[in-house]
Amino acid sequence: MSDLVLREDVGGAAILTLNRPDKLNSLNVPVFEALEGHVKAIEAAPGGVAVVVLRGAGRCFSAGHDLGDIATGEKLPRANYQSHVIERLADLPLPVISAVHGHCYTGALELALAGDIILASENAKFADTHARWALTPVWGLSQRLPRRVGTYKAREMMFTCRTYSGREAEAMGLANSCVADDLFESAIHALVAEIAANSPFSHAANKRLLTQSDGLPIGAGLAHEIYKGEGVGPDMRDRIAAFAARSKKG
Repeated sequence: MSDLVLREDVGGAAILTLNRPDKLNSLNVPVFEALEGHVKAIEAAPGGVAVVVLRGAGRCFSAGHDLGDIATGEKLPRANYQSHVIERLADLPLPVISAVHGHCYTGALELALAGDIILASENAKFADTHARWALTPVWGLSQRLPRRVGTYKAREMMFTCRTYSGREAEAMGLANSCVADDLFESAIHALVAEIAANSPFSHAANKRLLTQSDGLPIGAGLAHEIYKGEGVGPDMRDRIAAFAARSKKG
């Protein structure tokens, strides 16, 4: 598999690292092909993977869609290829964390928004610059960004092309949390451990429940939860028994 995206399995996490640091991890078709290969592999054999972490090598998460490729014309494996890869990542039946440091611009922001959780370093820089280049989003930003930050904050970001810091992203709800640069690595691993300690059945079922009921009126959403929720997982008894055993020892 291409080394444009690296995979390392650590502590229950499959860490996928965009690995084009000399180009600030700018996103071209080969990067998406490598990413799709890893996503397919996780779908086929999740094994001991409880969480997927997407991050960037070197100075940043990603500077965005490779403008050189746009200018020369990309040869896509199929129509709307990049958006399909991002959707596939977002739809994994596992929690997905986008760990963002440094640049996260435009296409990179669209990719980061596929994460269930965005963890930002203080040095993170988020921006949507489609309008600067006379472009419109086609990788999901117009739908995912307002669901994160609200429609009017999304309009501000899209109209101004302004850059927002990690702390500003946290304040607006774009990032779930922002940590000091020197704590970024430990924060990633702590978040992974916290999630991995819980039931993979519940993570997958809850993610489906949230996705399938998104946008429904509350009555329909409640009915979906009651009648379409997946209930009790196969690991429930073992988890309760383990808790009871710890309580007796305590």
